[in-house]
Parts: sequence; structure tokens; C-alpha cells
Amino acid sequence: MTTSSPHSAPRKDLRNGSPCPGGHAQAKGGREGYEAFEGFRGAAAPVLDPLAEVRSEDDPPTDVYLTGTVFLDIIFTGLDSAPVRGTESWARGMGSSPGGIANMATALARLGLRTSLAAAFGDDMYGEYCWEALAQGEGIDLGLSRTVPGWHSPVTVSMAYEGERTMVSHGHEAPPPGDGSGVPAPECPPASRACVALLVPGREEEWIARAAARGSKVFADVGWDETGRWDPAGLADLEHCEAFLPNAEEAMRYTRTDCPRAAARALAEKVPVAVVTMGEKGAFAVDSRTGESAEIPAIAVEALDPTGAGDVFVAGFVTGTLAGWPLADRLAFAGLTAALSVQEFGGSLSAPGWVEIAAWWKHVRSYDDQAPAVRRRYAFLDGLLPAAARPWPLRRAVPTLGFRRA
Repeated sequence: MTTSSPHSAPRKDLRNGSPCPGGHAQAKGGREGYEAFEGFRGAAAPVLDPLAEVRSEDDPPTDVYLTGTVFLDIIFTGLDSAPVRGTESWARGMGSSPGGIANMATALARLGLRTSLAAAFGDDMYGEYCWEALAQGEGIDLGLSRTVPGWHSPVTVSMAYEGERTMVSHGHEAPPPGDGSGVPAPECPPASRACVALLVPGREEEWIARAAARGSKVFADVGWDETGRWDPAGLADLEHCEAFLPNAEEAMRYTRTDCPRAAARALAEKVPVAVVTMGEKGAFAVDSRTGESAEIPAIAVEALDPTGAGDVFVAGFVTGTLAGWPLADRLAFAGLTAALSVQEFGGSLSAPGWVEIAAWWKHVRSYDDQAPAVRRRYAFLDGLLPAAARPWPLRRAVPTLGFRRA
């Protein structure tokens, strides 16, 4: 099976209506029972820093800020077909991992970007697991996140079959800060090189304009328009964005076109960089500032679970953009990270790190199971990847949240 960057199916928006949705620090600086999280630490350092050549002493401490809902994902794979009503289906594989906005946060952190996530966490075992996995396991700064007493974590069950997946989610909107819990609302968003936002048709998010005004590059995705209007005027925050990355179906509906490439060109009239993902056909991008366009084909991989591949694609594109790479290299890198992610369970914990990327590139140069064009397209990795990468084992999704140690 081939894949490049299938976008995740839209999830119910459970963010609260504050200027910084879900992103307010818990009183006393963090989750009780954990040491207050200061800066970017906790996980093993990534093999390389993709922004090393562009960093300076005047840089903000955060590379990427994002906010949204963290789900506990339970993923079933190895299903021969979709579940049939009135029958019981057995899956050959299962994994659990943080999901939702955690997919993109983890992907960014594993690529070496200093990532700050503002989200609400339940005070149940699911919330505790997700907090620990992100803060301690991935080194994501949760200083702007909060724990909500008595609120249970949103949950998604994902069933992967025939190269696609079906998801069932459950959750309730987190109560807003200032509801008597004594949780202060910090200034937000923090100064950062970039922010990632999910645009909601017909709704403006004040924090997006604020972030852009402070110099952050805003990268935007969009979910399915439940209203069916697909009115581009409803995406008011698009004017603040550096890049817009919808999938082909979304892009064509918003632009009233019948071709993903035509849709990308139309969107480039509204935003500096338009990227349209085309599933197994690859991705296409247009830079309206330079007039440049680029297209990448899909990379042939054996897909196990496509959950979160679209989020990983965005993370790869953000990384290349902040590092100052050419458009074609950014697009190719995003497609590669998304393709590598579908070979593992889970949306967040399937995101590749530099060791996985280096291993793939070594394999491509050693064997003939990829087209010669792939070797030429990814030759830029030679000057980027370390000559000798030390081991960096990544957490992967496992069937249970944890085993009791004797």
C-alpha cells in the first residue's frame, strides 16, 4: 500500500471559548504529583536540532505553540473489514496513546522543535497517563496546560482497515478557567517562532491574530465543514496565516474547483503558502510570494495505522519552513514523516524521530525498493542527517496504559 499524508478525520471541537482555548496553567504551576515543568526537558534530547543554524540569543524560548483537545486514543488494527452490525469483530492489533492535538505536539517535539502545548487534562487515569507521556516522555512544555478536577478525559476509539480508519469519540467540553477553581489566565499565546491552529468555519480565534501580530508564523489546518456551506469567507483567521494545509476534498470545496492543484493555486491568493494533501497521490504546494510550486508523489510503505498522519505531515512542513528549506524539500520532508508514521500504532507515538528518518534514508540508498526519483528527491537529507546517530528509542503505543510493577 502507498501513502503520503492522509489528513486525520475531523474530531468534535471540545475547546473552550477563551482567547487561549484550554490553555491555562493549573494553580501552583502544573499537575499535582509532578514536579513543575520548566522549559523543555524530560525526554531524551533529539538526535539533531533542525534549527541550529538559524537560532540566536534573541530567539523566543518556544519554537511552536499549539492548543486544542488531548484525547486518549485506543486503536484497533488488523481488521479485515468494517465492523458489521450485530456481530463481534476481533482485531489482530491494538494500541493506546495520547491523541488529538497530542499527535502534532509529539511529532514536532520528536523532530527537535521546542514545543509548548496548552490543553485541558482530566484528573482521571487517562489524563494522568497523557500528561506524563507528553511532558516526561516527549519533553513537551505543558506550563500553559491545566488539570480540571472532576472532568474525564475525551476518548477516541479508532478502527483501521483497508487503508482507512473509522473513529468513535466521546467527551465533554472542559469548564472554562475562572469557574471558582482559582486557575489564573496567563498572557497567551507565548512568544514563539510559529503556532499551529485549527480553523473553525464561522468562528474567529482571537489568539491567532495576537500570535501573528507578535511575529509568529501561523500554520493552519481545517476540519470538515459540518454546515455544508464551505464558505471561504468563514475562514476569517486565514488572513493571519503563513500557510494553509487542507486536504484535497476540503480545498476543492472551499475554492469551488475540481482539481487539487487548481484549488492550491486559488488558496494561494488568500495565504502566502497553500499546501494541498492528496492522499496516495502525494501533495502539491504553491508559494504566492515567489510564484514557486512543488509536487511530491507518495512514498511506498506498508501502512498499519493512518491515524494522525495528517498531523505528522503538518509537523514536518513546519519544521522545514522554520529551518528555511526550499519549498520542494519542505513538502518532501512532510510527506516522508507522514509515510513513516503510518507504519506504527497510534497517532502521536507513531511519529518518527531523526533515527527513524536516518534509518529509512540508509535503507533507500542500500536497496532498490524505491524508485530512483525518490533517491534524487531526498538527496537533501545527506547534508542534514548526522553521520552516526546514537540510539534514541521512542515510545510506541501499547495495548494497555501501563503494567503494575512488582
